[in-house]
Amino acid sequence: MSVVLAQPPALAPLLARGALLSPFKRPRPDADFPHDRLVLPALRIDLAHLAAYERVCGFATGEDALPPTYPHVLGFPLAMRLMSDRGFPLPLLGLVHTSIEITRRRALPATGEYELAVYVGGLEPHRRGTEATVITEMRAGEELVWESRSTYLARHRTRSAGETPRGEREALPEVAEWRLAADIGRRYGAASGDRNPIHLHPLTARLFGFPRAIAHGMWTVARCLAAHGAPQRVRVRAEFRAPVLLPGTVTYAARDGRFELLGNGGRLHVSGVVDDLTTGGR
Repeated sequence: MSVVLAQPPALAPLLARGALLSPFKRPRPDADFPHDRLVLPALRIDLAHLAAYERVCGFATGEDALPPTYPHVLGFPLAMRLMSDRGFPLPLLGLVHTSIEITRRRALPATGEYELAVYVGGLEPHRRGTEATVITEMRAGEELVWESRSTYLARHRTRSAGETPRGEREALPEVAEWRLAADIGRRYGAASGDRNPIHLHPLTARLFGFPRAIAHGMWTVARCLAAHGAPQRVRVRAEFRAPVLLPGTVTYAARDGRFELLGNGGRLHVSGVVDDLTTGGR
């Protein structure tokens, strides 16, 4: 069922509700979940908010164009309304973003008017718990111009035998070294609205098993795309392999349509692929 909203929901009450309900959630892949499709019509971009996002992620500012990751931020309040709902089976606190696939079908003017829709695509078992897929769509008139599929993991005990072996990967040439400040999670949280406590402070991160605060997955992929660049018609796929602890130092590596973010000892944090849809893609 489609539910049309007059304005984006306020994030603070949703995050508070999600936090209060989290201890009572019992995640499992066969659980029921909300099937509503939340729709936000006639959306206009707040250009000051966009500029703050571009600065913290490293994108150029002042252009009449949305970065490929920005619609995810616009859809975030709708996703939070779904994931903080009493009927959503995964606890909001400690939920980890594990992957995203973005398809931008054409240039998106920052001065345009859009319709956003967000819904839960389903639940799947994961070796570390249960994973939910959240789908976000952006339309200009009747045209689907942008869409994404994000997966979010709730960690809990499973019967999995352990880590799935990964094949050998070709090393990418190192391009830059980035020193990440301790407050990058708070700065990105202010720009995006994602104030999950695992990103904000060492004390709150430790409550969920992390030794220090960790960077947002969407900040890491946005920062990589700001460095890599993306054509107007593009598909981006990124996996968040290991948390990036804050503060810290990471290495950005890239070649052709691939990029990675690496930590100490070559530990892989983020891997991604950028496909140019103007050269044979759909």
